[in-house]
Amino acid sequence: MSLPKSKQPIDLVAWLAITFIAAGIGSAATIRAGQFYTQLVHPEWAPPPELFGPVWTVLYAMMGIAAWLIWRIGGFRGARTALTLFLVQLAVNSLWSWLFFGWHQGALAFADTVLLWVLIVATLLAFWRIRPLAGALLFPYLLWVSFASALNYLIWHLNPQILG
Repeated sequence: MSLPKSKQPIDLVAWLAITFIAAGIGSAATIRAGQFYTQLVHPEWAPPPELFGPVWTVLYAMMGIAAWLIWRIGGFRGARTALTLFLVQLAVNSLWSWLFFGWHQGALAFADTVLLWVLIVATLLAFWRIRPLAGALLFPYLLWVSFASALNYLIWHLNPQILG
């Protein structure tokens, strides 16, 4: 069962809004992140800080579109597990910024990325089963979080005095 076409643009905006609200909740913890992040020791391969915002913006847009593609199948009734996984991983994603930038908890932030990675895989697979394109849209997100997890781990270990 598909949702009415006349409502689909509104639903797309709603899923993008949900996704970017979660991004905003996480980014609220990064208001003073520039100063904090620059004082940390980084691995040589760490990207420049100004790269993170644009990458995350594209990834959040892709995530919102993926959720909307699943929603179009029949709303929560049609994809309850997949959309619940999406919302849970979104919350875990938002928490990371608070753990790392807000509360300077490197170990907990790394644990969060591990949990996030598992949730993204579960969401990607759930989406793929319903609509492969929606699952494919989450693949760059999974790759970025894999990279970010490794970066989080190394920065945490390189800065134990700051990131506990």
